[in-house]
Amino acid sequence: MTSRPELQAPPEIFYNDDEARKYTSSSRIIDIQAKLSERAVELLALPDDDVPRLLLDIGCGSGLSGETLTEFGHQWIGLDISPSMLDVALEREAEGDLILSDMGQGLGLRPGVIDGAISISAVQWLCNADKSSHEPRLRLKAFFGSLYRCLARGARAVLQVYPENVAQRELILGFAMRSGFSGGVVVDFPHSTKQRKEYLVLTCGQASLNSTIPNAKGEDGESCSDEVDSSGDEKNHSVSVSDRHRPRKKQKLNKKVRGKEWVLKKKDQMRRKGNAVPLDTKYTARKRKDRF
Repeated sequence: MTSRPELQAPPEIFYNDDEARKYTSSSRIIDIQAKLSERAVELLALPDDDVPRLLLDIGCGSGLSGETLTEFGHQWIGLDISPSMLDVALEREAEGDLILSDMGQGLGLRPGVIDGAISISAVQWLCNADKSSHEPRLRLKAFFGSLYRCLARGARAVLQVYPENVAQRELILGFAMRSGFSGGVVVDFPHSTKQRKEYLVLTCGQASLNSTIPNAKGEDGESCSDEVDSSGDEKNHSVSVSDRHRPRKKQKLNKKVRGKEWVLKKKDQMRRKGNAVPLDTKYTARKRKDRF
């Protein structure tokens, strides 16, 4: 079994000139990228009004997923950290605008200008510390925070990921929720080892009735209902929905209240020690009002 690419080297090193050309010339990879990109656009649920949208392709690589966006009639901006991948995209005359950028440092786009975003097999790279200065949690925070800001309110981001384990999936989804997104994970072909694909379907802003998580695909290619038995194991769940994490109000600690008797007792002890203690009055141990 081959090792996961993100465990072998940083993306800008792993996808060198040779690997970038080999990746783009593989008919198998081209077919997989096309299917994943088409599914991502489907999950974006863009209005069917024939109006071109400005979409963001995060980790665009050599522009394979961007070709799908072009076929759907949309304008797109692609960003990637690998210069070799972007060089191949230029050679292939990709129609999108290309940006050499590290998504872990933030996207650097103007607020509210993007109508939707997709990412194919890229976001899980943020969970690795490729340099001594890399902290996965900080990089995920910077990425999702900047993604949330650049999306128009109500727009979706569909991120196809290959999490290494459940903890990594929860880490990615957790930072997305903390950034303000609502949504969850759609798992296509949940019972298949080879065909199983996970998509983070995130909505910019609070979820509404029109932004519910779509159904996943089953073995027959048909949509699976999201009404699954909550008592089953994780593999039997085709759709896992998570609400946005809203900050909870801090609960007041129930401190032990000191009564008047305790205060008088303490003052008497201080007097016996020879300390100067104020006289006892009707205001002794009386609690001040909050507006005082």
